Amino acid sequence: MEPTSLWLWLGFNLFVVLLLAFDLGVLHRKQREIRVAEALWLSFGYFVLAGLFNAGVFYWRGSEAGFAFMTGYLIEKSLSLDNIFVFVLVFTHFAVPPQYQHRVLFWGVLGALAMRAALIAVGASLIETFHWIVFVFGAFLIVTGIKMLLTINAKPDLGNNAVIALLRRWFRVTPDYHGERFFVRRDGVLWMTPLFLVLALVEISDLVFAIDSIPAIFAITSDPFIVYTANVFAILGLRALYFALAGIIHRFHYLKYGLSLTLLVVGMKMILNGVFGEKVVPTEVALLITAVLIFGSMALSLLRTRGVAAAPAERYALGWVPGSRPAADVSQSR
Repeated sequence: MEPTSLWLWLGFNLFVVLLLAFDLGVLHRKQREIRVAEALWLSFGYFVLAGLFNAGVFYWRGSEAGFAFMTGYLIEKSLSLDNIFVFVLVFTHFAVPPQYQHRVLFWGVLGALAMRAALIAVGASLIETFHWIVFVFGAFLIVTGIKMLLTINAKPDLGNNAVIALLRRWFRVTPDYHGERFFVRRDGVLWMTPLFLVLALVEISDLVFAIDSIPAIFAITSDPFIVYTANVFAILGLRALYFALAGIIHRFHYLKYGLSLTLLVVGMKMILNGVFGEKVVPTEVALLITAVLIFGSMALSLLRTRGVAAAPAERYALGWVPGSRPAADVSQSR
């Protein structure tokens, strides 16, 4: 595998910076509620950009790299849907006004991009230096998939979240929101607003999801450029996807089963390929299995929830949130 040109890295990152600047400076210069129709068009736009980039990968780097990007993008995009369950629950619990949610997600995406870039650099270096690390990553994916299966129907206790409790213990926090501001000054003293508490929980959730998901794409390819670009395209469209799906997320409950099984499959693929020292499970087969699991679970979800009215977020945004124990465990301990 030939190293990617430095100019290609710089060019891609410049493109991302310009895209984010256009998003923040033109499309969302004013804080306002994002409508579903607008979010759907933005999601489609990011999907088209990813598709065009994938076509370029096929043309200039060959079919192996093209299928690797496609598979990695599908896995990362699907796993990012799990973030949306968390975002819905957090925004609802903290009663974040709709017009401020985009600001939180924008800075959350910037943090996620930086964290993933660092994790990808570390992961690529480890795989290149220590072959045995693929077995650790594979086992980690299997454990993560099992953990996700076990917590699918768990309701997190956000009221006693350890992250929020720690921030409240060490910092002054205003009781109310102050517009879109994360910090305010009162009598010369800096105060944190509840909006920053929400951002902190979003960032930590992004970090945990990145640690869970990045090994999954390394099971597909060890090319850092493909891993990085697939992650970036998946994350860039996350905010738009949130506003598009937040109102109907209750209809995708079975998607979590598909995501869990996907992690199990790619974890086993990574271990098998590590044992035999070659691609025992081809990338095309991994793509087919991933597509069947993801789209099959989405289709089953939509079929089983036909005619089901939307419920409060607390009822359907289930799973695991960093710093929160399942509510059932809390109730049992009292």
